[in-house]
Order: sequence, then structure tokens, then C-alpha cells
Amino acid sequence: MALEGLKAGIFGAIAALKGKRKLDEGELAEMIKSIRVALLEADFNVRQTKEISERLESRMREEEPRPGVILQTHALNIIYTELVRMLGTPREIIPHNQTILMVGLYGQGKTTTTAKLAEWWRKKHNMKIAVIEADVHRPGAYAQLQQLLADSPVEVYGEPEETDALTIVKNGLAEVGGADLVIIDTAGRDRLDEALQDELDAIHRVAKATERFLVIDAQVGQAAGPVAASFHDLVGVTGVIVTKLDGTARGGGALSAVATTGAPIVFIGEGEKVSDLEKFESDRFISRLLGMGDIRGLIDLAPEDLDAEEAARIAERLMSGRFTLNDMYKQMQMMSKIGTVDKIMSHMPMGFMGMGNMSKKQKLEMQTNLEKFKIIMDSMTSHEKNEPLVLKQERIKRIALGSGTTERDVRDLLAQWKRSRKMMKGVRGNRRLRKQMKDMMGDMDDVDMPM
Repeated sequence: MALEGLKAGIFGAIAALKGKRKLDEGELAEMIKSIRVALLEADFNVRQTKEISERLESRMREEEPRPGVILQTHALNIIYTELVRMLGTPREIIPHNQTILMVGLYGQGKTTTTAKLAEWWRKKHNMKIAVIEADVHRPGAYAQLQQLLADSPVEVYGEPEETDALTIVKNGLAEVGGADLVIIDTAGRDRLDEALQDELDAIHRVAKATERFLVIDAQVGQAAGPVAASFHDLVGVTGVIVTKLDGTARGGGALSAVATTGAPIVFIGEGEKVSDLEKFESDRFISRLLGMGDIRGLIDLAPEDLDAEEAARIAERLMSGRFTLNDMYKQMQMMSKIGTVDKIMSHMPMGFMGMGNMSKKQKLEMQTNLEKFKIIMDSMTSHEKNEPLVLKQERIKRIALGSGTTERDVRDLLAQWKRSRKMMKGVRGNRRLRKQMKDMMGDMDDVDMPM
């Protein structure tokens, strides 16, 4: 999850509220100072940091927590609403009969994002999509786009020998312009110089693009603001896509700087796979950032071929305690389709079942174990997977040899299965865990967040 440092800073700041019903002036001042430091370290600019801190201080003084809501949760609610307010409301884009122009500086990830965007809309709307590669300045741009979309029915148009971008766009629109959605990838420079301005202006006039998306690398931090403003003046940016948000501590600067320009953030990119693109909705993003979870977002991650009925059946067996290794194997297959452990856990409410607040090292270990456990189970018979209690010494030894693992690995798998079964059987008798399950399904009483 992006901005882990900001999350840690915020929770460190409100930790002093534990067990308190009211704050004195000194405690409030200390908390506000800690929040301010956390925002600045996440690269939010000074003005925004000052505004959020002042609004938090004012609301903490003036607003009483709702009945039954503890002071920590009250403070977290205020921080949540202020961050969402700053990043703005999401913008809904209807993709049918649209032409999208992708613009941005060199090295921001435009070509990769073009492929991600095409595949995202194809999957979500089942429409005919075509992309035009008009970057004539970077060798291999057309080949890269072809490779990224090699397994997709998205049509890729390009003329690798042509040196005039405008000619490619004209020919491309004549060839693939009848698609439901056409995305045009353009060249970048280290800066928005006169030559790039002229080229983009000419393409913009010919393409008559209904949407103009600016692609910005999160690593540029607060410099994203002036860049967004410059491109907005040139082509009238209608949306911003922030890339590489998972690999930088400056993501707060990029997100907040773009927000000040008035150009809405429409997507964010985390990861290198074509599927690693997420529609940006500030409420859901901040909800995940603050450990409140985003179950609707987790559902959105599910691929087209995920068997919803089978997933429901496994969940029901898990809750009832009738959970076999065969069920566990199918569960792991589904998790692999949805994404990495890190991505899945970033959508879980913090502390849910003891998993939502796992460290990066723990998530990596869990990911490695999942892959190892699947190999081990491939060496088991159907009977052994359905009746795990029959797995004694001799069978364990045979399975370890057959899977190329150790007997300890096999025992670790069995221990994990027993923990999962025991943990879920305990949910029915544990009010706190039952509440967490209800919260995940959208019955959140304490926290004002979307599900």
C-alpha cells in the first residue's frame, strides 16, 4: 500500500488518545504537531499541511464524538474526511465513443499506462478498444505496446518506420477509429519544450480527443503541480493518472499537488503488470490508507473468470469449520487470481483476523508459503486433501519427497490449515470478530467510510 509512512505517522499521533475522553490543550497541540510532521514527511506541501492541521484542531475542539465512538476513532474520522476533501470527489467517465489522448513528460510511464488503461476498460465494459502508438522519438515504443497487449484482443496500430507523429495519428484514426474507444499514446520530453507543445497541439486538433489524460510519476512529488498546470494550459487536461505510487515516499506530494490544479485524478498505477491499474476514488483510497479497508475495491480486483459461487461456497465451509485442504487449495488459487498477498491485505480493515496490519516481511513470507503449499498439495491424493487428519508420519514423508519440500514444510501446511479452521470456528463465539466480519460487509457503525 502506498504512503505507509503517512499511515504510521497518523496512528502514532492518535495513539496518545487511547483511553481518553477529552484532551487538554497540551495533548491536543502535541497530536496536531505529530500529524503535521507525518503529512510533511509524506511530501504534502506546507499550505495543505497547515490547512488540514488547523481544520483538525478546530474540529477536535468543536465536535463531540458520536455516542459509543471513542476519541481515537473520532480523530481518525476527522482526518479521513479532511484528506478526502483535499483530494476531491471522483470523476465518472463513460468510455463509449471516446478518444483519449495520453500526454506527459519522458519516463513517466505513458506507454505502459496506455496498455493498462486499454485492458482495464476492455475488462470492465467488454468493448472494442484500439490504441495508436504515436511516439516517434522513443525507439521501441510500438514494440513495447504490442508486447504489453500481446494476450489481449485490444488492437494496436503503429508505423515504426514513420517519423511524423501527426501522420501516424491520421492514418491510425482512419484504420481503427471505428472502435468504441481509441487511446493515443504520444511522445514525451524531459520538459514541455516548444517542439513537444507544437506536436501535441497538432495531434490534439486532429484527434479531437474527448479526454486528455496526463500521466505523472509519483516520484516527482510536489513538482507534479506545475507539470499538471502546464499540460492543462496546452491541451486542457481532463484527468490525471499517477503512476508508480507503490514505490515512493513522495506519493502524497504528487497526489496533493495534482489536486490543487483542479484536474481530477482518475486512475493510479501500482505495479508493473497490465492489470495493475486502479480507478481512483479518494474516499476508498484514504479508507485503505488509514486501515479502514475497502472491500468494494477488493471485489473489483477479482478477475472475470473468478467463480463467485465457488468462492461463496468455500467461505461458507470455512465459517462452519468444514474446511478441508481441498477447499484451502481452491482458496489459494482464487487469491492468486485476485493478486498478491500485499495487494489483498491492503484492502482489509486493519487488524481484521490479525491480518490487516501485517508487515511487508510477513506478507512476503505468506506469499512464498502459499506458492509452496500449493506444490505440496499437488503431491497429495484427493482423499488426503479431503481428510487431512489421515496425514501421519509415513504419508507426510511421501508427500515431502514427491513435492521436493521438507517434512517440516508439510507440517507447516497442516498447521496453517488447523489455524484457519480453528480461527474461523471461533468467529461465531467471538463478538469482536463477528463485528469485524459485519464491518467488512458494509455495516460500519463507528467509522464514516465507504464500503
